[in-house]
Amino acid sequence: MADVKHIFIVFTLVLSASAVAFGQIQVVAQVDSSQDIYVGESFTYYIIIDGENRAGQVDLTPLAKYNPRSAGSRDVSQTSISIINGKTTKNVVKRYVMSYSLVSTQPGRIELGPVKVTVASKTYHTNPVSVNILKPGTTDQLDLEVTLSEQQCYVGQPVLMTIKFFVSADVGDFQFNIPAFDENLFYIEDPDISDGQAKLYRLTSGITVFVSQYRVVHNGKESVLLTFSKILIPKRSGQIRFEPATVSIDVAVGRSRSRDRFFNDFFGPQKQYKRFMVSSKPLALTVLPLPEQGKPNEFYGLVGRYTISASAKPTTDVYMGDPITLTIKVGGSKYLKPVQWPKLERVPELAANFKLPSQKASPAIADGFKIFTQTIRPDNNQANVIPSIPLAYFDPDTGSYSVAKTEPIKLDLKPSKRLTAADIEGKDFAPINKEVEAIKKGLSANYESPDVLENMSFSPSGALISPYYAPVWAIPLGILILSLVTKFLTNTSPEKVAAKRRRQACSKAVAQLRKIASMDSSQRNESVVSVMKQYIGDRFDKMAGSLTGDDCCDIITSAIEDAKVADKFRQTIEHCESSRYASIEVNIDSGKIDGIIELIRNIEKKSKKCSQKD
Repeated sequence: MADVKHIFIVFTLVLSASAVAFGQIQVVAQVDSSQDIYVGESFTYYIIIDGENRAGQVDLTPLAKYNPRSAGSRDVSQTSISIINGKTTKNVVKRYVMSYSLVSTQPGRIELGPVKVTVASKTYHTNPVSVNILKPGTTDQLDLEVTLSEQQCYVGQPVLMTIKFFVSADVGDFQFNIPAFDENLFYIEDPDISDGQAKLYRLTSGITVFVSQYRVVHNGKESVLLTFSKILIPKRSGQIRFEPATVSIDVAVGRSRSRDRFFNDFFGPQKQYKRFMVSSKPLALTVLPLPEQGKPNEFYGLVGRYTISASAKPTTDVYMGDPITLTIKVGGSKYLKPVQWPKLERVPELAANFKLPSQKASPAIADGFKIFTQTIRPDNNQANVIPSIPLAYFDPDTGSYSVAKTEPIKLDLKPSKRLTAADIEGKDFAPINKEVEAIKKGLSANYESPDVLENMSFSPSGALISPYYAPVWAIPLGILILSLVTKFLTNTSPEKVAAKRRRQACSKAVAQLRKIASMDSSQRNESVVSVMKQYIGDRFDKMAGSLTGDDCCDIITSAIEDAKVADKFRQTIEHCESSRYASIEVNIDSGKIDGIIELIRNIEKKSKKCSQKD
């Protein structure tokens, strides 16, 4: 998803470029070039629709060579109300931003041609955009290996791709580009994860992987190994060539001291980073077609070796129509996601003798089996055996098809008779017609006089005093009165809740920071960043979860007009967030926490002064 800051950069550029007349639609394109863009790294291409607050239909054909992918869309429309001389004016600016992730494989200046966008049944063309793509450096301190578990496979046969990234340098931010994951030639699944310490990481293409980290010796150097895997299941046959995978990464090349003594005392000399890139070797995979000869009718694409078993409960003292829970387990392969529900209705003996409901429960994967559970019912007195259930698959080791079957399950079915309407009524059923006799003592059983009728007409006035209708109107009225009293006593509004949150933001942050000193050292950096972002969110009515260090800097600068304090806040967050996988030199102790608390209190003090001036 596009960074929120980048969206507002584009938003500002468009506002400064032109003013769109009321009701007029204008479509422009923009690339955020505030940071260097390197070969193999994704960058964001924005399409800004001015005058409309909904997405358009975009023809990405001119950008096809850059492998475009949607990076999210956002309605950034704004509404403002101004009051001049007692007259209220409402101004609405409609604007919609569509973001796409692009990757260039060649360095140099590239030209992104006009793109056709259809908005409200009318076609527009964006402006061309020029982008300078830089070539990163290379170093022997980085190495990337990509391997396949098979060099040759059949269509539908799972192949394990493993990526290993070796780092023997002090590094910062990095970005993986795995072309194989972007191809539409495979179904992509996760393998079994045995490392309980693996961390979830999202690639620039949007695919998530579980990354494991180890200390190893690689090419004679102490290195950090980052590794992850994916299962690739080919959709079609043919020779598939994998383009080299790449990793672009910031590598520390030196140190520089800040002019600000605060940061020199807090963090020491700052590291200088330079962008480097490492590539893997290209790979090839031969995908063979499945043979047509000997293909079973029930085959639906399973490739590998599979087993199937079944159990039923109960199997004794069963009568026609009784529910029986049938459990089917499919195993034998590590990759069970392709296994589908068994086609029970296609087993002749099962369909003829049992009732099979159309609704099916979702299967579960446990202990190396995919488990299917279904309730069936004997439909006649011949349903004394649950027949074998087949599972067809192609065995790549033998190059032939096989059919695994469950063992038949015998049922102790008690003979019973299917009841009909005639059985329920009885063969000798005949209507009985007898005259109703009066009870000897008491009221007569027959009435012919209209005096027996009761006036059942509805009267509003009668309902008010009727004990039967009283709860109908009294309960809702009581709830209404209670809610009005509660509202009057509490007098709470969203504005007051927000004001209370702003007032308590500083004290809340200080209390949380003081608790961090007692935490494990491995958790302090992340906790400090979370508290600092939460403070900005609470104090300035922002969503803390989406804030970055740059966002916090912009918010503080706008609120207190002190760029120096804002930059300190940003650098503190960035240093605590630096290098999730590389070694981190920032150790948060009680002294540094006190420095952060003092920084927050300084922001709070200046913010209150600015509010009083306003």
